[in-house]
Amino acid sequence: MEKTALELNLKHYLEENKDEFEQYLLNQAVNVRDKINDILRVGDIDLINNAHNLTHYIIDENTKDLSAFAKQEGIAWATFSLTLSFKLEWIQAIRRTLWIFIQKYNNENESISLSSFFELEKQINNQIDYFLNEFFINYSTYKDALISSQRKVVEALSVPIIPITPTICILPLIGSVDIYRTNILEEKVLTEIGRLHIQTLIMDLSGISEMETEVIDHIMKIIYGTSMMGCRTVITGLRPDVVRQMIRLGIKFDEETKTFATLQQALNQYLIK
Repeated sequence: MEKTALELNLKHYLEENKDEFEQYLLNQAVNVRDKINDILRVGDIDLINNAHNLTHYIIDENTKDLSAFAKQEGIAWATFSLTLSFKLEWIQAIRRTLWIFIQKYNNENESISLSSFFELEKQINNQIDYFLNEFFINYSTYKDALISSQRKVVEALSVPIIPITPTICILPLIGSVDIYRTNILEEKVLTEIGRLHIQTLIMDLSGISEMETEVIDHIMKIIYGTSMMGCRTVITGLRPDVVRQMIRLGIKFDEETKTFATLQQALNQYLIK
């Protein structure tokens, strides 16, 4: 009974001193206070209002709403890639400010017994720690899902197989090519050859200025793999530096792999017959 009355009195006290609470909070969160408007603009997150909601959930020991609020906040901060250090500083500032006002309340009322104080200490700190735990779990889960989704998009864009006839496709490679990308390349090329029944794959390398030795070796294996699936590989746009590197390594294409200086020459050969 005493605990319920104390909770009601604390909530009432915080409401009466709302403006002062906010000022104390801003003084505690020195790095966040200058970012409050930016966070509101970018993520539509009202830190001040959310701080009041959080303190109510904590004092009420409302775990259900606290968990839902932590999930909402975690997803929002992950979605807009907001700085986690700001969030941690803000929550710890709320913790400190809340205890400052509990002390002020007790100084004015002298109504918190020792046993009630220890119960209150356990309740408030456990609830704040619970919120932080739920927040970071939801942040990490959603952030991982975003990264995975973005990676799939990047992977699809990094291996753009373009059909130009029912049996001929172009694979233009642009930018840097590392082992990770060649692994993606191998998987998608072989999959698409089987799915689209590609008979000729024109691999244009004019957008690549240099390749590591192991990358060249991996591309040769991809060409061999396409051949095993009954698909002819045509290479276009090899740059002089890459060719010299292949010569130094003693790497050469098999007799079935055709090469052309430009993509246009290959298209003229295979489309204008």
